[in-house]
Amino acid sequence: MRKHVRRTEKLGEAAEGEHMSSVNLATIADFGGIDADADALLDECFEAHESYVDAVEHKRFLVLGRKGAGKTAIFRKLVRSREDSVFSIGHTFDDYPWHFHDRQAVAGVPAEERFVHSWKYLILITLSKVLLNWDSSQPWNQTALEALAKVERFVVDSYGSRDPDVTQVFAPSKTLKLKGGLGFNIAGVSANLDAERLPVEHLPLVIQEVNKTLLNAICATLNPDNNYYVCFDQLDLRFDPDDPNYRDRLVGLLLAARDINKEARDAGRKMSCLVFLRDDIYQGLKFEDKNKLTENHMSRIEWDTREGSHTLKSLMEKRIASLFDVSEEGAWELVFDETQEMRGRQSKYQHMVDRTFLRPRDMIKYCNETLLAYKGRSDAGNLIDNKDVAAARQSYSEYLLSELEDEIFKHVPDYEKYMELLKTLDALDFELEAFEAVCEQRSNMVPEGKGALAILRELFEFSVVGFYQAGGQGYGGSGYVWKYQNSRARFNEAATRFKVHPGFREVLGLKMWSKT
Repeated sequence: MRKHVRRTEKLGEAAEGEHMSSVNLATIADFGGIDADADALLDECFEAHESYVDAVEHKRFLVLGRKGAGKTAIFRKLVRSREDSVFSIGHTFDDYPWHFHDRQAVAGVPAEERFVHSWKYLILITLSKVLLNWDSSQPWNQTALEALAKVERFVVDSYGSRDPDVTQVFAPSKTLKLKGGLGFNIAGVSANLDAERLPVEHLPLVIQEVNKTLLNAICATLNPDNNYYVCFDQLDLRFDPDDPNYRDRLVGLLLAARDINKEARDAGRKMSCLVFLRDDIYQGLKFEDKNKLTENHMSRIEWDTREGSHTLKSLMEKRIASLFDVSEEGAWELVFDETQEMRGRQSKYQHMVDRTFLRPRDMIKYCNETLLAYKGRSDAGNLIDNKDVAAARQSYSEYLLSELEDEIFKHVPDYEKYMELLKTLDALDFELEAFEAVCEQRSNMVPEGKGALAILRELFEFSVVGFYQAGGQGYGGSGYVWKYQNSRARFNEAATRFKVHPGFREVLGLKMWSKT
């Protein structure tokens, strides 16, 4: 595989001294980008997380994670696959005409089901595109030949092309032809509709029968030796928690993907509709059977967990190895001087990871800032040391607050006031009584009807604060409970001791520990 353009040649033996290094930090600009779309190292240094494996093997279709956790990395890896027996197509919908889609809402059903059938139709048209244009194995048998011919006639007659633009499948200018191609008898649904020229605006009246017929034909056509993926990402664009249509559209997609995946599996086909969604958005959705979907079909992208095998350190070692053409094993120590302990006898890695939300984006950013600090020192040695890690904290802390704002502002409109309240504290760790005093002292920052505990509860949901619990987190020791470390954690209304996330220390101007 071709190495990244910024890779240096291996430099051979390092200069004599206490630290033997085979890298030259001056030759690289950074350790990669924090945005998956702008990260030139992403494809080469992809980490095959369990969530990726579950998606590829058709085990779980819903991939959750915080912004920057790696959802788009998995999405990109899947849609860029170029194997003869693997077919994947990705939708981001950044320019999707949602007003056309919204017109397809089915009346007279529970709100969360209003868009299920329109999503199914969109997925089926997407699969039709794949089968008609990409899959060279088609038709793989006589049954597939007959079924594919029906699909082709319907798609071409309705959209004028074997390769229609899926963002326009619900456009008012479209007229569907249901008679003939799929063998659908529209008279069984309504005698008042014209099966030869059905305006797409009338599709909701017959969409269930259309989907059933189209799905049967597609399942018969899918080659059981191939893998097929329809992927949905960036569904948080234009996210509005107060927009019922937005919530209902998301729920509709989840239910449609679940149903189609089940039909494909029952037919013995390796096809998955995969949905990549921000954790905070999913938590705000309410619908029947959500718990079943969560338990059976959801995987969460997490790093440095007690159960998982993937760490941010291994992720960074892949990048270091790629940049300098060295072995991944021990690559971290070729860049960071771990013979020096940070304050509190922490390793540099632990010091840095404690200031993240356990996301690749955070660790890449912190490493990039330490590299800038290293390059700015005239007395820098071969490795990034304690001075560089400490010097990077301010800019990193400002970054972390900016990242938080992108997630929290629509859920917690008063978060800026809450952050101002935290600034009044003396240190990261504090007692409930002290925060209550701050709220009383700065009552202009406290929304009407909100108490100190209610504010902390909202901040806990976004891991701005954690609470102390004896026997913490179910692992047999006392400690602070953080939402980013345990997505199932619930706020303890009886908690009296709290801590601000260390990553916000510098931007909030807090001490590490209180004097008491």
